[in-house]
Amino acid sequence: MASDKRFAVLIDADNVSAKYIRFIFNEIANDGLATYKRIYGDWTCGNLAPWKAVLLENSITPIQQYAYTSGKNATDSAMIIDAMDILYSGSVEGFCIVSSDSDFTRLAARLRESGMCVVGMGEKKTPQPFVKACDRFRYLEVLASEERENEAAEEKEPQEGRGEQKPQEMTSMKTIKKAIATVISENSDEDGWVLTAQVGNVLTKRFPDFDVRNFGFKKFTPFIKSLNMFEIRSERRKDGTTQYWIKMKER
Repeated sequence: MASDKRFAVLIDADNVSAKYIRFIFNEIANDGLATYKRIYGDWTCGNLAPWKAVLLENSITPIQQYAYTSGKNATDSAMIIDAMDILYSGSVEGFCIVSSDSDFTRLAARLRESGMCVVGMGEKKTPQPFVKACDRFRYLEVLASEERENEAAEEKEPQEGRGEQKPQEMTSMKTIKKAIATVISENSDEDGWVLTAQVGNVLTKRFPDFDVRNFGFKKFTPFIKSLNMFEIRSERRKDGTTQYWIKMKER
């Protein structure tokens, strides 16, 4: 169960906005329990003031890191050292690294080499090397948008300029469609069928930033149906749950 997996949530205050704090912890709750909650930055600087207001109510421990040299990011080093200390303590099964900085690419790779589940979170400007180094990567703008849509009392975000927010480097729909067809051909049975859940798992492994919410959907099966490329059948199991199968449509 997700609640059995313990996570260390490490936040880079220099590269993530405080407005995403609620979405960060709501999302990691889907994966497990945040046992470490630390945030790193130079708290003597005025630009981190928005973070100070949310630390206490979210029980986040601020770690002070002075900028010893101009142009050098000492915060990154502090996060990396703490991550390795936590790793060797053996007290967690996963890490959530919250940053839009590619400097954490090697850290994510190193943690995965040690058997850790690594969930990355950052803005859409996050460089692809860091995205690919994580088991899963979640874009904070997407998480925030989804949360707001679920809250009827809040107004929708303005639509202007949204086209500029989508980076060219984010895995495209065209790439996802091609990958799904490949996964089906590689894993289908003699009749061409493959479990939808299996396809979703493979996609997540190949594209850590793949999330159906990036394309406006809440669940994987509705997303698959919208592509109009596949046949879908459902199967009711003895435990009362339903599993779905897909295969390529015949031309």
